[in-house]
Formats: sequence, C-alpha cells, structure tokens
Amino acid sequence: MSRACLLVVVAAAAAAVCLAGREAAAFNYADALDKAILFFEAQRSGKLPPGQRVAWRADSGLSDGSADGVDLAGGYYDAGDNVKFGLPMAFTVTMLSWSVIEFGDMMPARRSSFLGGIFGGGGVAQLDNARAAVRWGADYLLKAATATPDTLYVQVADPYQDHRCWERPEDMDTPRSVYKVTPQSPGSDVAGETAAALAAASIVFRVSDPAYSAKLLDAAQLVFDFADKYRGSYSDSLSSVVCPFYCSHSYHDELLWAASWLHLASPEKKDVYLSYIWSNGHALGAEQDDFTFSWDDKRVATKGFLQSRADGLQLYKAHTDNYICSLVPGANGFQSQYTPGGLLFKEGDSNMQYVTSTAFLLLTYAKYLSSSAATVSCGSTAVDYILGANPAGMSYMVGFGARYPRHVHHRGASMPSVRDHPARIGCDEGFRYLHSPEPDRNLLAGAVVGGPDAGDAFADGRDNYAQAEPSTYTNAPLVGALAFFAGAHKIFSP
Repeated sequence: MSRACLLVVVAAAAAAVCLAGREAAAFNYADALDKAILFFEAQRSGKLPPGQRVAWRADSGLSDGSADGVDLAGGYYDAGDNVKFGLPMAFTVTMLSWSVIEFGDMMPARRSSFLGGIFGGGGVAQLDNARAAVRWGADYLLKAATATPDTLYVQVADPYQDHRCWERPEDMDTPRSVYKVTPQSPGSDVAGETAAALAAASIVFRVSDPAYSAKLLDAAQLVFDFADKYRGSYSDSLSSVVCPFYCSHSYHDELLWAASWLHLASPEKKDVYLSYIWSNGHALGAEQDDFTFSWDDKRVATKGFLQSRADGLQLYKAHTDNYICSLVPGANGFQSQYTPGGLLFKEGDSNMQYVTSTAFLLLTYAKYLSSSAATVSCGSTAVDYILGANPAGMSYMVGFGARYPRHVHHRGASMPSVRDHPARIGCDEGFRYLHSPEPDRNLLAGAVVGGPDAGDAFADGRDNYAQAEPSTYTNAPLVGALAFFAGAHKIFSP
C-alpha cells in the first residue's frame, strides 16, 4: 500500500472510527449497547435461566438432539426462524467473544433505566451480560462438539420444514432433525468456525472461570484437529439442508481463522499453531486479497486484524492495508459501494451484517494503529447511521430512539407471547401475524435489521425479510463497536 493511502486510512479510519473528541457523544451508546446484548436473550433456545430479562420468551427446543440420542438443547436461533444453524451460530460466538476480548474493558458498569423499567432486573454490569451471551452459545457448541467422538453436530431442524410454518419457538412442532459432520461427511468450514468460537470463548473466561475456559480450549483443539484431518465442505456433505441458507464457499479461511484463535488461546501450543499458519497459509489462500468479512469469509480478519495480537502474523499486514484502502473513497484500491447517505452497501440480503463487521474491524485496526503511536481522527460513523444519523432519520436498531422498525421479520416478536396467549398458535394460523399490518406484539429490543437498500430506502414490512430480518451475526460485532463508543464517551465526557 502506498504511503498516501496509509495516510488516508489513518486520517479517516474509513468512516467508522472515532478514538477521541466530541463526536463520541452523538448518541447514548451505552444504552444502545445494553439493547444490542439484550437481543441475544430473545434468540435463546432451550431452558431459559432464572435471570432471563426478555420476559415474553419461554422455554423451547428442550428435546433438541433426541432424534440422534444426544442433548442439543440450548444455543441460539440465528434470525427470525426457529432453526439452529451451526455455522452462523459459531461465528456469532466468535465475534461476541472478540468483542469482549477487544473492548470489554470499555463496557460501562451501569444500571439501565430501559432494562430495569421494561424487563425487570438491571444493574448488572454490561460486561457480565456480554459474557453471559458468550457462555450461552459456547455451552451449546461444547455439547455439539463433545456428544459423540469424531462427530460435530452442526444443525437442528430442517429449514424447509421450519419455513413452512410461522410459529413461536415455544409452539414449534416441525421436525427437529439433527445434522452432523463426520469423517465420512466432512465439514471443515463449520468445524473450523466452531473451533475458533470455542478458542475465543476460552480467552473470555480464562480469568473469571479457569476450569470452564480449559474445557472450552480442550474442545477447540479437538474440533480443529477433526476439521483439519477430515477436510471438506459441509456445503457438499449437507447441501440439501444448509444451502441456500448458509452455503460455505470455502473451508480454507476457517482453518486459518481457527488456527489463529488457537494461537492466541493456547500459550503452551502457540508455536504449534503459528507453525501451522506459516506452513499452510499459502495453500489456504492467506496471500490473496479479500474485501469482505462475514460468517462465510474470514480471510481479512485472519490475515490482518489478528496480526495485532498474534506474534508472527505481521507478514499479512499489507493485505489488511489493502482492505482498508478498498473502503476509503479516493484511496488507491478503493472499490466499495456506499449509499447516498454514506452507508457501506453490498448486494444481497441483510446488508447491515457487513456494516457491523466492517465497523468492528476498522475499530480494531484503529486500536492497533493507536498502540503503534499512529493517530486516528474522528469521522462520521457506520454505527451512527444504524442508530439514526441517516437520510430517513430512522434507527435500524429496534427499541432505540423514537423511530425504528415496527414490523420485524421475526416469528416470536410478531406474535402474542405464551404469557399473553397460552393457547398454541398452529403452523398455518401463524401466517396471519406474518402478513398483518399491525406492529409487532413484542419488542425485539436491540435487534438490528437488514437495513436500507442502495438508495437508503427501507420498507418496514414483515414480509420484507431482506431488509426487516435481524440476525445474531449482525449484532455480535456491533456489541464490540458500541462498547468502544460507550467507553469513548465515558472517557471524553467533561
């Protein structure tokens, strides 16, 4: 990368970074952080804990796994349906963990009047709630990884059957089929991401719960060995149920991603995993530039942003710089698309997933530059666009601000809760709520929806899943970004 491009990067940090100054107080980022973490409680599957704050949810999926004689209760529903998809769930846990690792020290310990008044409780440190969100997902992945030798359970429910119905998770009666990868039907992509998630989570709990951390790390190492030994894509092994929903286009990036996290998480074996990265990096595509970070593509994060923490990965810094330059208008290598209102835009559904993951990476890189004595200036932020600084004057986080989506593509939010309507609502009967013009029956607080189109237009309709559906992997990196801004506001408030 040219020096001119680097100066542009450092000066702007690509419209997502603000390390100092008054712009850090544009919104109540601590409140947005509260809500972003709370969203994960609405996505919980399994037996809900006594401290559950989203009171309109109840227990669900308690017999998950029984079709194969194992216990797979728990985990998260990824979006607005009732399927537990392993690849995006693992990526969610990885990104929640990275948010805590990178920005947990910036999470305010505060009582939220919103949470205390609406959901009960409150007063728990945001860091504790973030850790609880990590643990809920990690507990499930631990089950999926250790229930049966040489097997990783990667999905519960047939998505085609699930999508035939519009049901509350508490009512669902569609088949809870179980899907797994094995030596004969490999899935290095989903296994690699699961290993990364378990390794990252082990770092989160290294001090607060060493025994649990060690268990997570042991499982991560086993799953990584399984992913590397039995190479293949789960999109080939399980194509009929994972595609087109979460098809993986390569497993190479997940193997390097997992090895990088294990390098960070395993002090005694860090040299082993670093050697793996060095030996396999070329064959697994580490020297190729890439310009997207998502549940399906981790090359940018692996090559660049982990190099700020992992010794010996600095050789990939040029690729990181090229990625940054691809986001900065006027820089050599610029190739991104922005809406007229300034939002990063990629074709396809749920654009906000790319916005939040990009914002997280830019903040992480800015932190790295700052630690290297570089200076990062303030800019208008992608986070602010999400929270309401956009042409529509609308927050794309449910429950934040005065104007936000009221017709979210989400089964549980759209229908009366079990508490308010104890009688079962059947498969077909539920579709009247999907197509209803009435606002959501339950507030899905903190959910970030798919967002506006390339022209900043947004249609607030429940049928509009491309724009109105939230997901855990959209919120997970946003937790880290909001923690950063909440911490910056605390630091720089007069």
